[in-house]
Amino acid sequence: MSDLILQQLEREWIAGRPVPELRPGDVVRVHLRIREGDKERVQIFQGTVIRIRGSGTGRTFTVRRIAAHGIGVERTFPLYSPRIDHIEVVRHSRVRRARLYYLRERFGKAARLKERLIAAPEAEELPPEEAAEATESQ
Repeated sequence: MSDLILQQLEREWIAGRPVPELRPGDVVRVHLRIREGDKERVQIFQGTVIRIRGSGTGRTFTVRRIAAHGIGVERTFPLYSPRIDHIEVVRHSRVRRARLYYLRERFGKAARLKERLIAAPEAEELPPEEAAEATESQ
């Protein structure tokens, strides 16, 4: 009985927090709310998703970026954390593995991933008369 209640609460929590579909290889920009004293600000952490693990509200993802002087920094975020303001997917990369730990040994051009192109949602088609007017006005 208590499992059913927990599952229901988990579903409600997940439904209330829209998050983009993340995959390993994606370059993301994570906007974090940081509290310093009595002030709060948003800090951005941008890097490549190298791992996604867990399920439900316990789902986490690890982002790796190269900081100053070529030092690699990895940070693991809970996907449904209230501290995360929002997550932007900057680009998608084509990878064949679920865990990109091999990127830890690579740097510079060797650490590049091929971009994965995603079809844009189709725009509403204009009637032929309006389409002709739109092309003439340009």
